Amino acid sequence: MAMEVKLFVRDLKLTEKLHDYVENKVSKLDRYINNINEARVDLAHVKSARDANDRYVAQVTIRGKGFILRAEERSDDIVTAIDAALPKIQRRIERYKGKHHIHRGDGVSAADATMEFSEDMDGVADVDTDPEIVRRKHFILTPMDEMEAIEQMELLGHEDFFLFLNAHSGQINVLYKRRDGKYGVIEPEIA
Repeated sequence: MAMEVKLFVRDLKLTEKLHDYVENKVSKLDRYINNINEARVDLAHVKSARDANDRYVAQVTIRGKGFILRAEERSDDIVTAIDAALPKIQRRIERYKGKHHIHRGDGVSAADATMEFSEDMDGVADVDTDPEIVRRKHFILTPMDEMEAIEQMELLGHEDFFLFLNAHSGQINVLYKRRDGKYGVIEPEIA
């Protein structure tokens, strides 16, 4: 199955040369892992970035059967950001390939238990003074333990938090990274 490369830009002019460059570089990712169905590349120019070196953002997301891997890099040049994001996604692929053989207690591999996201990009806003919801994500919660949640959080490139269904308690938990580099778990209770 051929990998489909989708390219999206925001506040940036997509030239034919840039399009070909991205297409050429990203299409080579299937050398690292065979079952990639789709590669999504988001390129953006963030005018309001605090640091001029963070104005161009390149995010690469690859999806396949049972996995989603993502890498994001920022730079003062879009090509530099792309060139920095690709080795990062390659490292995530290698890490995923090294760990996906670990099986869960119920006989389902961690790769098969990965959550599948479907993104709805429609924003919702009624009045300019209200906060605006610009993105909604829907996903299937698969039971996993805390160590699997940490692994999935790192494979997806989430740096702040990760929502998961705790296999031991049957409750929805939030895994988050603390300032000291360690992890915390929020276990909500209904009053």
